[in-house]
Amino acid sequence: MDPEELERLTRVFGEAHGDLTKRMGIEILAASAERVVATMPVEGNTQPYGVLHGGASCVLAETIGSIGAALHAGPERIAMGIDINATHHWPATEGLVTAVATRAHAGRTLATYEVVIRDDQDQRICTARITCMLRDR
Repeated sequence: MDPEELERLTRVFGEAHGDLTKRMGIEILAASAERVVATMPVEGNTQPYGVLHGGASCVLAETIGSIGAALHAGPERIAMGIDINATHHWPATEGLVTAVATRAHAGRTLATYEVVIRDDQDQRICTARITCMLRDR
């Protein structure tokens, strides 16, 4: 990702999720209004459901879906009011997981992203649908 774009993205999104993203080790690899890709380490996961703990994969999905929605909203609108519907399919216990959020719908008042999180063996561990409400600034 272009360093200037990453810096801009960090400014736009960092106030809301920057500290949590850093603590969880989430690294944004690519980001645009159409698609966001990120990784997160899962070393030490002993839970029988999801990534690290019950909510970590949801946080990862919400984070990258929110980034996409913020980029879709642009400077004239603000993304707010996130709704998430997630399903955990398989636990990840080591390595990195990779999450890809793809824009499914883009309108003036809503942006919806489909998120798939896969482990190092390319096994799907979580799917989610993120809907962000948008409003004018």
